[in-house]
Amino acid sequence: MFEKLANIFRIPDLRRRVLFTLAMLAIYRLGGHLPTPGVNFLKLEEFFNQNRGSLLGFVDLFSGGNLRRLTIFALGIMPYITASIILQLLTVVYEPLAKLQKEGELGRKKITQWTRYITVILSGVQSFGIAIGLEKAGDFVLKPGPGFILMTMLTLTTGSAFVMWLGEQITERGIGNGMSLLIFAGIVVGLPRGVQDLVQKAMNSTWGAITPVLMAFLVVFMIAVVAFIVYVERCERRIPVQYAKRVVGRKVMGGQSTHLPLRVNAGGVMPVIFASSILTLPQTIGYGVRNSRYFGDLFRMLGWGEPLYTLLYAIGIIFFAYFYVSIVFNPSEVADNMRKYGGFIPGIRPGKRTADYINEVLTRITLVGALYLIVISFIPEWMITGIHLNHLPFWLGGSMFERLPVWVTNGLGVNFYFGGTSLLIVVGVAMDTVTQIEAQLIMRHYDGFTPRSGRIRGRRNWS
Repeated sequence: MFEKLANIFRIPDLRRRVLFTLAMLAIYRLGGHLPTPGVNFLKLEEFFNQNRGSLLGFVDLFSGGNLRRLTIFALGIMPYITASIILQLLTVVYEPLAKLQKEGELGRKKITQWTRYITVILSGVQSFGIAIGLEKAGDFVLKPGPGFILMTMLTLTTGSAFVMWLGEQITERGIGNGMSLLIFAGIVVGLPRGVQDLVQKAMNSTWGAITPVLMAFLVVFMIAVVAFIVYVERCERRIPVQYAKRVVGRKVMGGQSTHLPLRVNAGGVMPVIFASSILTLPQTIGYGVRNSRYFGDLFRMLGWGEPLYTLLYAIGIIFFAYFYVSIVFNPSEVADNMRKYGGFIPGIRPGKRTADYINEVLTRITLVGALYLIVISFIPEWMITGIHLNHLPFWLGGSMFERLPVWVTNGLGVNFYFGGTSLLIVVGVAMDTVTQIEAQLIMRHYDGFTPRSGRIRGRRNWS
């Protein structure tokens, strides 16, 4: 294994990419310790400790703990993700933008430029909401006033733009997807705090006499969740493809059998990130008016663990799972390319019928992948705060759920670093990054991380 890792640093280009990625991540973590001026950090830290099992804790997860300390990187990459969602949605409904996307590299550069502009605008709006919320919330601000609001907007917006630049540089000049790696780094940094939280619960017997049993269950459960994530991420549906023989000059080409791999979770972790960013945006902007007589009830219904939030979260994951797959995979284009090179699916007529068949299979397995993401994403909610079914109106049977055990409606208060969402991001990003390194090694005639095949055997998927 050490020999395989040493091969990474024997290739100059790959070595530069890996070291550049590590340097960018180090800069990201360094910026996570630069505070925003004018904030009472002790009060803010105490507030987050009191609300760590809420939606604020989930948002803080994606920022790598920067929101808790309100550093210059407090907004993280959430504005960039939201801007990307907006433009991708507009690509579907706005025809000029769709044509621009089909123009190749020039069109993609133009869309990327617009994404940056929207990111800056969203960062300004969110930073303004955070500044107003801090002033109205209590003793979080040392010197309230217009100066603090402008300084907070300038600091957080600049930090968010710099984080966006870091992610783009990692994607272009490093290894892996830059935005995903920044989220990955933020979660991994918080894992020691999660371990410490569990150790303290074990030493203090937080759950009474059954504390050792629950601790053992949580460890086994976390290992099982990791194994389940790895298994599903490697699963794919293989559609058999047969290529007819063709005579090219004096050679007979084709005639072999292969398959078209369709991943069960083709969208990866992106549907979860998209859905969560959409739901956290109104909470972040309107946190200062959460006690309003007009909007207070709405924000409480969109709170972490509330039935409405859970329902919208599930619907959002399903929607973005199909939406993301529709962007990255075009059945009609695949069918046309297959027919162009003499390929066909046995028993299926080439052309439109093949495209319909691929689309039908893709629709079914995407639904399975979306349900898998829902189950994994709800694990933190169940473990931290439970599902507040008893908060439903009486006409929906809210009073009937009062008899449920407390750990169902209020959760176990476990730290969210052991939740399914964070594990999904960590495992998914780690697998994608290792796959890219593996491809670089094999392309340069080096063995991969497995001794015999030279490829990651985990990529041999099950149908």
